[in-house]
Amino acid sequence: MSSFIKVAVLSICPGVYMPRRTTVILDDDVYEMLVRESVRRYGTPRAISKVLNELLREGLQGTGELVQLVYAEKLTWISQESVEQLRREISRRLEER
Repeated sequence: MSSFIKVAVLSICPGVYMPRRTTVILDDDVYEMLVRESVRRYGTPRAISKVLNELLREGLQGTGELVQLVYAEKLTWISQESVEQLRREISRRLEER
């Protein structure tokens, strides 16, 4: 069984943050966790949107940094000897197939 919740979503335009409404379908266990967290943080189950925004912000904050790290150009200095050693190791592994 799923629960429905209306959530305010901020616009993605840089520097422009306008609340947006959307509907998110939550599993019952997730909804119950949000209600409990809302009561824990704010003393009321009516702050679910605020809690959800906070949790999403916390969860997504490191994502941008991780994506940048994964796709960033990676440079390193390597000796000719290390290149030759790597080439021999790759050749050996291919021959073993």
